[in-house]
Amino acid sequence: MTEITGKQAGPIGLGLMGLTWRATPPPQEQAFDTLRAALDNGCNCWNGADFYGTPDYNSLVLVERYFEKYPEDADKVILSIKGGVNPDTHQVDGSPENTRRCLDNYIAQLKGRKRIDIFEFGRRDPNVPLEVTFKVIEEEYVKTGKIGGIGLSEVRAETIHEAVKWTKIVVVEAELSMFTLDILENGVADACTQYGIPIVAYSPMGRGLLTGQMKKFEDLPKDSLLLQFNFPRFQAENFDQNVQLVHKVEEIAQQKGCTPAQLAVNWVRALGRRSKATIIPIPGASTVARVEENSQLFEITDEEMAQIDGILEGFTAAGERYPPIFHTNT
Repeated sequence: MTEITGKQAGPIGLGLMGLTWRATPPPQEQAFDTLRAALDNGCNCWNGADFYGTPDYNSLVLVERYFEKYPEDADKVILSIKGGVNPDTHQVDGSPENTRRCLDNYIAQLKGRKRIDIFEFGRRDPNVPLEVTFKVIEEEYVKTGKIGGIGLSEVRAETIHEAVKWTKIVVVEAELSMFTLDILENGVADACTQYGIPIVAYSPMGRGLLTGQMKKFEDLPKDSLLLQFNFPRFQAENFDQNVQLVHKVEEIAQQKGCTPAQLAVNWVRALGRRSKATIIPIPGASTVARVEENSQLFEITDEEMAQIDGILEGFTAAGERYPPIFHTNT
C-alpha cells in the first residue's frame, strides 16, 4: 500500500463530486451509506472540493456531518480538498490573503471533526509565484499541523518540476482514463515517477461513459452537468464516435467476467506497472452498489493490456475533454 500524509492509502479511492454537485443530490443518508461502504471496501482516499456544490452543501459540509455521526471513521480517511477560488472574482487566487481565507474557512467548516489531509488549489494561479503560495501553506498550516500536506491538481509537468523546489508535494491529481491518456504523453506521469509522487486519477471511467450505461446521446440525464457545461465529448455530434470505445470495452469486460466500469478502473491502476508511478483511481459513486462494484480489484494481464493498447491505437476521442471555460494543464 501507499503511504500518504502518514496514512496507508487503499488502491482505489472515492471522488465526492456526485454526492453534492448535481441538480438533485442524493439524500444525505444515502450519501452517508455510500461513504461508509467506501471505507468498508478499502476506499479511504476521499477527494472533494469546496466548489462541489453550494456553500450550504458541498464536500466539506457533507463530510463534517458524516464525521459527526461516525467520529470513529475520521482517522481512517485521507481527505483531500480542492479550492482556492476568490469569491469576488470567481478566479483561482493563490495570494497569501486568499490562501489564508480559504484554508481558515475550510478548517472552520469541518468543526474539528476531521483534519484536511491534503489541500490542492483547483488550478494553478498564473499570477502568483508558487513559492509565495506554498510558503503560506507550508509555514502556517502544514508545519503547525492544521493540514497534512499540499497537492497539485490539473497541472502540467513544468509546474510539478517547479513545485517540488518549494515544498513537498504529496499527490498530483490528474484526469486519466481510456479516453484521456494525456498525462502519459505530456511528462506529468514521468515527473510524478521521478519524485515519487502518487497520482490520484480522476474520471477513470471517462465521466461515466465507460460504465456502459449510456449508449446514445439521449441516454444522458437532462440535468447532467456534462450537458449544462457543454462538455465537448458529450455533445450530440461527438457522442456516437466516442461510444464506439465503450462497445470495445464491454467486449473485453465480458470475456474477463467483470463489468466495464471495473475494467476501466483496474486498467488505470495497471498503468502504474508501465510508468512505475503509483496510480490511485478515484471513481465517483453515489450508491452503495456502485461503490461495491467500483472497488473490486482485478488483475489486468499483460495480454489484456496489449489488447486494449491495440484498441486505443485505432481510436481517437471526438471533442476536447473540457469546455473552454475550464482551465487545464495549468
